[in-house]
Amino acid sequence: MSRLPRLEPRWLGSVPYRDAWDLQRELVEEVRTGARPDTVLLLEHPHVFTMGRRAVVEHVLWDEEERARREVDLVSCDRGGDVTYHGPGQLVGYPILDLRRHGGDVLLYLRRLEDTLIAYLRQLGIDAGRAPGFTGVWTSGGKVAAIGVRLTENVVSHGFALNLAPDLGYFAGIVPCGIEDRAVTSVEALLGAAPSSESAAQAWSEVFAEAFGLDLPEGRPQLISRIQPA
Repeated sequence: MSRLPRLEPRWLGSVPYRDAWDLQRELVEEVRTGARPDTVLLLEHPHVFTMGRRAVVEHVLWDEEERARREVDLVSCDRGGDVTYHGPGQLVGYPILDLRRHGGDVLLYLRRLEDTLIAYLRQLGIDAGRAPGFTGVWTSGGKVAAIGVRLTENVVSHGFALNLAPDLGYFAGIVPCGIEDRAVTSVEALLGAAPSSESAAQAWSEVFAEAFGLDLPEGRPQLISRIQPA
């Protein structure tokens, strides 16, 4: 029997951004008090632009009328970073971890989270890595994953968005992460095809659990579509 700390991965399907944000806040408190083990939410969002704590309003390029026409929500949230896009075809991951069990350093955590995405993309045959001075995961074709987190009394939340096969045209509505001179790409654009978000969630969960020394249920990522009360 494994003595590793347990990870609870949860596949939630498509969830509106505000609903997932509310759920994160509940889980942060449960993880903080020890009522729940480290948990990661894996999901997609309907079209939404989210503005982090450092967001610049001018980096949202589509006005309210255009956003309404394209059915894009706009949400100001408490993660770090500037403005980004979430939508169908994008795997969103929200690890909710007590960093006291994982080195206690949020900057180290960011680098390790990047590492898990880089390792997963390399499984797909994509040469991914970091770009000096920037957070996220990059390829020769552009940025393929964005990262923004929040730290609440040693518990980290929010996380990453990996572009599998989203409609990249929606990134034209913002200055992604406030970076004006770098392209955004996707697994589909790089390879011609991409796995589904749910299958990517399964594979990435294994990489994440190994990197953070966590045990998956029954030794593999049994992704469950609901969160049970702590």
